Amino acid sequence: QVQLVESGGGLVQAGGSLRLACAASGSTFTINAGTWYRQAPGKRRELVAHISSIDLTDYADSVKGRCTISRDNSKNTVYLQMMSLKPEDTAVYVCNADVKIGENLYSYWGQGTQVTVSS
Repeated sequence: QVQLVESGGGLVQAGGSLRLACAASGSTFTINAGTWYRQAPGKRRELVAHISSIDLTDYADSVKGRCTISRDNSKNTVYLQMMSLKPEDTAVYVCNADVKIGENLYSYWGQGTQVTVSS
């Protein structure tokens, strides 16, 4: 079993920056790929950024140029660096990781971290 715990959210003024972290812990595993999603009140969950097993990255158009997804395999952590934050970035940010345990892949979700951007 693997647990994902997000951190780094908070209240920030427009134009500010935050770095979110998604730390995985549990049994012996490796993170194959990681994805950050967000969900604002009354809106659908949307993909923010994805990093593949070979470190290819992809971003939602709304955050391109302002966000960077990365990972530290030694810490089993996926990061989301967000800059030039806007009020419309306000949402709960949730991490998803495809984790390899043995020869099998499993998908895990974190609980989310709140990001609030004030104007």
